[in-house]
Amino acid sequence: MTTRFKDVEKQARALSAREKAELARVLIEDLDSSTDPNAEQLWIEEAQRRYDAFTAGKLNALPGEDVMRRARQRLK
Repeated sequence: MTTRFKDVEKQARALSAREKAELARVLIEDLDSSTDPNAEQLWIEEAQRRYDAFTAGKLNALPGEDVMRRARQRLK
């Protein structure tokens, strides 16, 4: 990797979690030119459907620790 890359990486690691998430979103959008312009709205609608199902008792929730453990196992 170039020195410039390492400098940018160092600066990015110093960001807050929220800033890192926003930076990741911007970079991913930059790489994926096929992104549906309505994707964000579709995700908001999906999140609302899931929340509504959860509050209506139609969807079970899992503890966050379990979800993260499963996600980490899948990434190995």
